[in-house]
Amino acid sequence: MKRVLLGSLCASALLMAGCAENVSTQPTATAQAVQQQLVSGIELANFDASVRPQDDFYSWVNGTWQKTAQIPADRTNVGAFYDLREKARDDVKAIIEEVAAKSNKMGSDEQKVADLYRSYMDTDTIEAKGLSPLKAEFEKISAIKNKTDLMAYFAHSQVIGSGTPMAFYVNVDAKDSQRYATHIWQSGLSLPDRDYYFNDGERFVELREGLAAHIDKMFTMANLGDGAAAAKTVMDIETQLAEGHWTRVESRNSEKRYNKYQVADLNALAKLDWSAYLKVLGGDKQTDIIINQPSYIEALGKTINETSIEDWKTYLNWHLLTNYASLLPAKFDQENFEYFAKSLNGQQEQKDRWKRGVAMVNGNLGEVVGKVYVERHFPAEAKARMKDLVENLRKAYAKSIDELDWMSAETKVKAKEKLAAFTPKIGYPDKWEDYSALDIKADDLVGNSMRSAMIGHQKEIEKLGGPIRTYEWHMTPQTVNAYYNPVMNEIVFPAAILQPPFFNMEAEDAVNYGGIGAVIGHEMGHGFDDQGAKYDKTGSLNNWWTEEDLKQFHARGEALIAQYDGYQVFDDLNVNGKLTLGENIGDLSGATIAYKAYKMSLEGKPDMVLDGYNNDQRFFIGWGQIWRGKYSEKALRNRVATDPHSPAQFRANGPLSNMDEFYSNFEVKEGDAMYLPEDKRVKIW
Repeated sequence: MKRVLLGSLCASALLMAGCAENVSTQPTATAQAVQQQLVSGIELANFDASVRPQDDFYSWVNGTWQKTAQIPADRTNVGAFYDLREKARDDVKAIIEEVAAKSNKMGSDEQKVADLYRSYMDTDTIEAKGLSPLKAEFEKISAIKNKTDLMAYFAHSQVIGSGTPMAFYVNVDAKDSQRYATHIWQSGLSLPDRDYYFNDGERFVELREGLAAHIDKMFTMANLGDGAAAAKTVMDIETQLAEGHWTRVESRNSEKRYNKYQVADLNALAKLDWSAYLKVLGGDKQTDIIINQPSYIEALGKTINETSIEDWKTYLNWHLLTNYASLLPAKFDQENFEYFAKSLNGQQEQKDRWKRGVAMVNGNLGEVVGKVYVERHFPAEAKARMKDLVENLRKAYAKSIDELDWMSAETKVKAKEKLAAFTPKIGYPDKWEDYSALDIKADDLVGNSMRSAMIGHQKEIEKLGGPIRTYEWHMTPQTVNAYYNPVMNEIVFPAAILQPPFFNMEAEDAVNYGGIGAVIGHEMGHGFDDQGAKYDKTGSLNNWWTEEDLKQFHARGEALIAQYDGYQVFDDLNVNGKLTLGENIGDLSGATIAYKAYKMSLEGKPDMVLDGYNNDQRFFIGWGQIWRGKYSEKALRNRVATDPHSPAQFRANGPLSNMDEFYSNFEVKEGDAMYLPEDKRVKIW
């Protein structure tokens, strides 16, 4: 996801003001003058006239930028989303520095923000302490004597924010959305995905060899014993764990993942000391638990019982060391960067320390700075306009459901009930996070991180048995992103994404509907994607489809899988249509419904040409320019393997190839690269 600096033509346009409602309906010189006062929101300097929009709309809109944009050495990408994130980080930095410049009362939120940032920036103290902040944990690992101790430490390791072979968490029960349940998810790998351990391609072999060398070096620097032997042990264990992991496509399946076990029966799945494990986590009072990947836990049980305690200690030492490496002295921090950022993702230089310090504050005290961020960067009128946009998208979605020719009246009623029940959250929480229990010290970076993890875990445990916290957000206001939460049936838009090119308060409506309107439609679309559609209006996994309608829906999904499977990222790598299906449905829904909402919003007003493009064309251009992005090759290859989102070019072009309105507005004909025969165009929502 991507963004760019305004070109000179666009910048000059932004100096003018106006809105679509003020345009005269008479084709006179006066009307033309009014039109000239309007801001189109189109970034003309980014266009590439050598590309035909009928062949590659994304490159036509973004091609000049694509050719000239440079990825900074401390990043692996640039573009609309990523550059806005840089701006949000700079805005947060200003807040932190202002707070840190004052004398703050001990225990106050301001003191915590200032001292957490100081603890990250104080490299002299970090160097002086060396590995001593981890000494107590290394000793606990050393003291493990048996499998009961091992299970207890797995739990403890998660509580302090380190790595374990399985991830415990609390979330809404997907089949009973009025209660919280405990869950377990597969975990425990150092590489991004299970396939990295088994693929025989040259790149993957080199990454495995590189990881082993990295483990060796980290153990040697930490004086934790024979580094080469430790690397072999860790790689052997992680390879066994990876063998049991479900693929990312398998783990997308909401129904397949829902496996509720009685805690008393867990030994039938894996003979482990579950009591010791759950007691340390605070989940021992729950009588049931949801296991997302049961076959992995079964395989893990065998690995735990067949692997020596000494080998597990080596594994735990590694995960403690690697999880905290960026908070340790420079030699560990840099070695961690060299492998995970540079070798794995292609990032050439470490980010400036202050940038990572801001990320530390965002990650641990995000809503404290979020309050100030909202006051400074999110005007009330932006929230009001967003509310109107959301409701316009909701109306358009309802109209689209009514017009579907493949869905029965019975299912349409259920779909519209779910749509009506969507809860939109815009900008920032109504109730802010309470950090009063968190102790932050200016000279204790690792301790700050551990205490933050422990407090965060305790807050999750406190949800058990209580009411659903509908006020809770899973992103901070300064996050450039948006999400749909199926078990809450909510769509959430943090303040930071509500900026150009997604949302331009100064621009007329076409590009805003093509930008933030499509983002709204995308998140609504997740409520009706291949997995979201399994949840009813209350957020529970509950089939509300007729059998025939479900067949029709799945058939359309299969056609979309085939379309995206055909998109080539590199000569040897295509998009994974199954992995990206949910996001591709979201993108198709977003563009389709946002277009419909935009047309409804015009209420019959005549077409208007701005910057040489009519209303519909500007909508599509607005859509195309939000996706501009550029990645290092290594980072893009990792994304294709692990990310459920398609690469930017295909997020832009894929939905348009399915929209008849795109064909008519840009004269797309058979033989053009964007052309799909009518019977191949996927129409879902």
